[in-house]
Amino acid sequence: MQSKGKIGEDLAAEYLKSIKYRIVHRNFRIALGEIDIVAIDKDFLVFVEVKYGKEAYLRVNRRKMENIFRAADAFLKYFGDFGRSKYRIDVISVSEEGKVNHFKDVSMDFA
Repeated sequence: MQSKGKIGEDLAAEYLKSIKYRIVHRNFRIALGEIDIVAIDKDFLVFVEVKYGKEAYLRVNRRKMENIFRAADAFLKYFGDFGRSKYRIDVISVSEEGKVNHFKDVSMDFA
């Protein structure tokens, strides 16, 4: 049986593919953070946080964003930028019914 988080990440990845994002990595982890999905959207390398469940997007707070920033920095050092000079952080919220909500460039909300 798949975990709820895995189900949400799989639905988010399928959604991103359907809107022409190219998935380049999943589940990148370091000691201080993780990134669920790394994708390319035109000129952007996008670090995607996926939350699953009721009002899932509410569980992304300043501390979570700081961990994502650290993980994104480590990802760039380890894998490079895939030829992209622009980066952003998106959040995808997947409801228990499978509805996907995509919030682009949420890093501005936490600056």
